[in-house]
Amino acid sequence: MWRNWTGDQACEPAVRERPGSVADVAAAVRRAAGAGRRVRVAGAGHSFVPAVLTDGTLFVLDRLAGVVDADRPSGRVRVRAGTTIGALSEALAGHGLALENLGDIDRQTIAGAVATGTHGTGGRLRGLHAQVEALQLVTAGGDVVEVDAGDPDTLRAARVGVGALGVVTELTLRCLPAYTLRGVDAPAPLEDVLDGLQERVDGHRHFELFTFPHSPLALTRTNDVVDQVARPRAAARAWAQDVLLANHAFHAACLLGRAAPRAIPALNRAVSRAAGTSVRVDRSDRIFASPRLVRFTEMEYALPRAAAAEALRAMKAAGERFAVGFPLELRFAAGDDALLSPAEGRDTAFVAVHVFRGMAWEPYFGAVEAIADSHGGRPHWGKRHFQTARTLAPRYPGWERFHAVRRRLDPGGLFANAYTDRVLGPPGDRVPGAEPAVAGNVGDRIRKEA
Repeated sequence: MWRNWTGDQACEPAVRERPGSVADVAAAVRRAAGAGRRVRVAGAGHSFVPAVLTDGTLFVLDRLAGVVDADRPSGRVRVRAGTTIGALSEALAGHGLALENLGDIDRQTIAGAVATGTHGTGGRLRGLHAQVEALQLVTAGGDVVEVDAGDPDTLRAARVGVGALGVVTELTLRCLPAYTLRGVDAPAPLEDVLDGLQERVDGHRHFELFTFPHSPLALTRTNDVVDQVARPRAAARAWAQDVLLANHAFHAACLLGRAAPRAIPALNRAVSRAAGTSVRVDRSDRIFASPRLVRFTEMEYALPRAAAAEALRAMKAAGERFAVGFPLELRFAAGDDALLSPAEGRDTAFVAVHVFRGMAWEPYFGAVEAIADSHGGRPHWGKRHFQTARTLAPRYPGWERFHAVRRRLDPGGLFANAYTDRVLGPPGDRVPGAEPAVAGNVGDRIRKEA
């Protein structure tokens, strides 16, 4: 039985493959195709949607890990698909290199994070997939192909491929010389932050904020490059801050809120007030990533940047109508050209909402999606949403170009499952009559039923 990180997505595949080489992957794909079994690939299980689930063949690429080659002068690094971001960051540091931007979790595999559009934050920076200059792909016929700038449409499709084009086995990433970040966490009145939001985004390499329903405060987080020597925290201090306070104490508050939902508003205000100011100077990847031990499920929407403040206020108000003990998170990214990137063609604000494991998430997420729909929101491919191919197609200018690549690489739908059928459409389907989503068209129904 395979389960995701939260434990709310599970499947029992007929065959589990753990290839140790690209040749093994190609042979296993041919076996699955010959037996009529669909194929999906599991990363580290940090997606919240049923993207991996299959009763056919499931690939686990933990044996296909490690850096193949690193060229410091050019910054180009070749890495195997099953490498976790944390392990990649450690290896890059040994070569004097670093990734331009990262999210706040480093347990994902690099291929899984790229396939779903993981992005981090930074108003002038693009998502992780935009750092991919080439990748190696095993197609439905068991052929091993190199995808690079010589075939731009295929590269733009494969950068956020949702696992629907083949098995990614290696990636070439464009990296930077290693750098040090100064990270500052500081509370501030939420309305003051939103009133000066663009100045904060423009004034820092990385800016984001967290805010709880029922609290007037925001925890702002800024990261900026500094010409200083990294000063890693002592192990005991790091454990106290990242594990004891940020995880164990917060987990206790979540458990109390789940047992007594009426206490959630007071708990949210207390947790917000307890967040103090902290300053860290360290290697970039150590600043970006934090342990995440409290289990939850998540929805995240990419919105036009100009809609950020209005949408966050509305989503926060929605959270106050439900028993929500997790903060909302607001991050930013520059537009990019990956065909299915949530930030394709526009500078973007990402709003993420979370619900503690074991609590009802559908009503809250339905309300949030209705707000996102009103702003032309695009969902994160690895996080909860209620959209279908018909509602998503009009939101992506490159939708049909992506499917042209898909039909060429996987005409029979070997790399499909129920999730891709729902959100991309069955292989070969041009989504006839694709319709813009009426605000909350699916979310409203689910909220009313709940």
